[in-house]
Amino acid sequence: MPPTKAMNLRFPDPDQRAAIEAAARQEGVSLQEYILSAAYARATAVQDRFLEAFAESMSRSSDAFAESAGAGDPSVEQRAAELEARRSLEEQQKRGHAA
Repeated sequence: MPPTKAMNLRFPDPDQRAAIEAAARQEGVSLQEYILSAAYARATAVQDRFLEAFAESMSRSSDAFAESAGAGDPSVEQRAAELEARRSLEEQQKRGHAA
């Protein structure tokens, strides 16, 4: 197994590096560990926000489907009218073929 390499930490802005080093010292961790934990915290926050938004979206969709659940199911009278119209159409087609 090849030896692990240290993370290459290049900062174009020396003030930025100094600020991050100071923050890492204050936390009592290495610069590398501080940067990795900050990146992990940021990624986790993004994931948490995505999951919250997804849950909100699912809730809205669920509410919308619940409201329209009855709209897709025809009433008994409507279904009877549709069946009668279908029978009438089929009879007309049979008469047309017979002629």
